[in-house]
Amino acid sequence: MPVVTMIGGGQLARMTHQAAIELGQTVRVLAGSIDEPAAQVSPDVVLGSHEDLAALRKAALGSNALTFDHEHVPTEHLDVLVSEGVNVQPPPQALVYAQDKLAMRRKLSEMGAPIPAFAEVTWAEDVVRFGAEHGWPVVIKAVRGGYDGRGVWITDDSDEAEAIVTEQLDKGVQLMVEQAIDFTRELSAMVARSPFGQGASWPVVETVQLNGQCAVVLAPAPQLSAALSAEAEQLALRIASELGVVGSMAVELFETTDGTLIVNELAMRPHNSGHWTQDGARTSQFEQHLRAVLDYPLGDPSPIAPVTVMANVLGAPEAPLMSMDERLHHLFARMPDAKVHMYGKGERKDRKIGHVNVVGAASGSIDDPAYVAAVRERAERAAHWLSHAEWIDGWNEHGSDAK
Repeated sequence: MPVVTMIGGGQLARMTHQAAIELGQTVRVLAGSIDEPAAQVSPDVVLGSHEDLAALRKAALGSNALTFDHEHVPTEHLDVLVSEGVNVQPPPQALVYAQDKLAMRRKLSEMGAPIPAFAEVTWAEDVVRFGAEHGWPVVIKAVRGGYDGRGVWITDDSDEAEAIVTEQLDKGVQLMVEQAIDFTRELSAMVARSPFGQGASWPVVETVQLNGQCAVVLAPAPQLSAALSAEAEQLALRIASELGVVGSMAVELFETTDGTLIVNELAMRPHNSGHWTQDGARTSQFEQHLRAVLDYPLGDPSPIAPVTVMANVLGAPEAPLMSMDERLHHLFARMPDAKVHMYGKGERKDRKIGHVNVVGAASGSIDDPAYVAAVRERAERAAHWLSHAEWIDGWNEHGSDAK
């Protein structure tokens, strides 16, 4: 049975390993340390850096495909692996557009995809000129490496913009600037594509951000017109095809106030906005990713319920005294249908340590705001309990409420 090498030992590799077990496959993990989430569970771990060509070669040896938990592997190393016969998926010529935001914007512009106005930043005056031309506020971004709100600065002040640019350029950070989009909400179109060229798309979801990182996902996105949903899915499939993506991919989108779509980011791997598929879709993003990189026929991505809500378990400011084991005990006593996925991470403020999926009853409707709100409330209540050991509705797990 196939061995798939995954570069990076985070939670995405851990959950891909779980999917591989069901398929009889092995996920070999290149991890920085043995206590990383995927290294804790995989029987086949190579310790080393994703920036070390020798470590990459060792991890790739004898595998059927090499893929990624994150996008930060130098593409020049991947080019070497490809030249040596390694089946790298997605290939480096596609992955670069998830690594380099400026290259991504230029490529999407060539394709005619909807994107914000943008410009490269080589000195502070570039941002001041851009703001004068396109209006303030503007969004300054690190071209490489930023995620979960890091490496992003939003400012409506030219003096502040100059200070940000000067500081970051002095640190050697490559920058770009974009027009700030007036949007009503953020969406994500998750798709998968195989080397054969087969594509599959899950329903478009709504993502809710907290301090720059994803906190909640509603699948499918409530009150999204069929026309706009189809447009988002087709756009994501077209991007995957034209860029030559293989595997699962998320196209993060803004739904603007005038009802149009703007592409924000690309992720060429399983993605936080697709975690709901583990319990709410016929084929999870993790199984689909394995199918894609091995060029299997893709699975059915259709949802199994009118709505599924995922809520991230984000670390509390201080870890509760109550053990996670006891928190799980109380959660399952109160909410036996909650599906919990923990990552094996230590707790610290705002760290993603797990997520909870709540699958809505089959009798509900995505067009019923009260039904959607009730499912969302339960997912968020469960996630908050797991991170804080407190019920946001005041329930007492040891009192009369628990009887």
